[in-house]
Amino acid sequence: MLSLADLHARLAAKPAAVRESPFGPGVLTFKIGGKMFAICPETGEASLTLKVDPFLSELMREQYRAITPGYHTDKRHWITIRQDADLPDAEIERLIDHAYDLVRAKLTKAVKATLPPL
Repeated sequence: MLSLADLHARLAAKPAAVRESPFGPGVLTFKIGGKMFAICPETGEASLTLKVDPFLSELMREQYRAITPGYHTDKRHWITIRQDADLPDAEIERLIDHAYDLVRAKLTKAVKATLPPL
């Protein structure tokens, strides 16, 4: 799995992504237009909680042991990814893109108008 620094860099590199700590120190959230698309620890072992389509959530949990229902989130719409050599980095990157695109697509027109184009 990608290192924690790599995860932070990839999440922060998304256009107009904002990094915050609304849950206190140690937990970072990544938002677009004020809506969360990812949750990640600030330090320690790399793990990642991402917003996903409910259908994709089920498929991914069936396919990979490293993917479980979202930790402390709506289990239907969020997944948590833990470190596991069986889960390719490319799949994690694809899921990050999916989470970002899913949240961005659901923003209001007014909020979308304030964001840079993709």
